[in-house]
Amino acid sequence: MKPATRMFIKQRFTDYYQKARISPPASVKEREFGFIFFDDNYPEDIRMRRHMGFFSAEELQEYIKSLVPAHSYYSTAYYQTPQAPTMGDKDWLGADLIFDLDADHIVRGSYDEMLMRIKGETEKLLDVLDNELGIDMRTVRLVFSGGRGYHIHVQELEFRDFGSAERREIVDYLCGSGISPSLLLDEWTPGHSGWHERYRILLVDYLFNLSKKTEKEIKIELSSLRGVGQVMADRFCTMIPDLISSLEKSPSSILHRDQTVKTVLNALVTEKDSPFLPMIKECSVQIDEPVTTDTHRLIRLPGSLHAKSGFKVVPLTLKEFEDFDPLIDAVAFGEREVMVESGKDYSFSLLGSRYNIKKGSVKVPEAVAVYLCARGMAEIGGEPGGVS
Repeated sequence: MKPATRMFIKQRFTDYYQKARISPPASVKEREFGFIFFDDNYPEDIRMRRHMGFFSAEELQEYIKSLVPAHSYYSTAYYQTPQAPTMGDKDWLGADLIFDLDADHIVRGSYDEMLMRIKGETEKLLDVLDNELGIDMRTVRLVFSGGRGYHIHVQELEFRDFGSAERREIVDYLCGSGISPSLLLDEWTPGHSGWHERYRILLVDYLFNLSKKTEKEIKIELSSLRGVGQVMADRFCTMIPDLISSLEKSPSSILHRDQTVKTVLNALVTEKDSPFLPMIKECSVQIDEPVTTDTHRLIRLPGSLHAKSGFKVVPLTLKEFEDFDPLIDAVAFGEREVMVESGKDYSFSLLGSRYNIKKGSVKVPEAVAVYLCARGMAEIGGEPGGVS
């Protein structure tokens, strides 16, 4: 990034923070804060200034307004002394339960396609939290990250003391890790929700698709699983139609067939090359697992700006989330024209319009210029400051 481009983005951020009101997290005095600044090496060499604490929302607001960070974060944890220079000296008091959903971990494509996909994944997670884990949804806070996803904060007090091990169990449930076919099928009852029913449906679909293959293809696929030899694959192949019927009527009954069924089902969920695992992953909630298990995590500050997009980090109610469009509602800047230099052609949506940017010098609305420059798609051009 050229110095003029970095200065342009910082100037726009300065304008934003002069007017914006940052919503501090609950218990601001017990939170650690961290910031990345527009120094001379940004963004090639990014260093965070952390282990900071503030006594009030006003103090935090003034700090951000004065120093204009590129990125702003706060701890999901509560500390007795958040500004202490080492984690051991902070005196951990607990932490919110956090889920991070990032489209980059799930799908590749255009920015608007990624945002659409991650919104669907977020809806899936909210449904599981509400209807399967029994979370009090009044304690749930939803935040658009300003980048490619959403953060879900569960502030229910019962979770605050959970350590990494307890949080890992929640992650495993959401991700479908450690599935036990025997347990899920044996405990299945009509009307059962959650993984019991998801697994049953997935298994029916898998066996149905398997049955459409040739006998030779089925045997090759099954015998590639550890512990499943040629003889066992042959036997299982003949059982598929009957197993599908049983799964639709009495799932637990298939466990009483013989060792062949148990061995194949276990191999399908434990072998890393199993053709069944992608089906489980697609049906699971694809969260960023380390974020949830980390009880000292720093996460983006609502109301701040994300310097890799120029978008706002937007706090949302569950109702607001339904109609939220980041490409409109998270845009922080206006429409005055700015000259940029684009290295190649681009096409994308922003502020409800489609922009087709050609390689070379082009005048665009300020919001588009910040977006292009922040994402490394263009440099500021024209006269000093880039404003025509």
